[in-house]
Amino acid sequence: MSRKIFCIFLQRECEGQDFPPYPGKLGEKIYKKISKQAWKKWIKEQTKIINEKKLNMTKEKDQKKIEKYMKLFLFKNII
Repeated sequence: MSRKIFCIFLQRECEGQDFPPYPGKLGEKIYKKISKQAWKKWIKEQTKIINEKKLNMTKEKDQKKIEKYMKLFLFKNII
């Protein structure tokens, strides 16, 4: 049985993640507030950003950049 959450990205009740998709407190926040559907949208956007900006995900500075983009993308509706 799937877990239902109110997705703050899509602004409606949706199927929740099966597990935190990201480490740490941010991962827990995503698990509690971001649906599977919204996470899939982020993965597509993340791929575009990595390719367009030629980010190297083995470098810590690029990992921090993509995390910043992720927060802006997923939580932009939150004031």
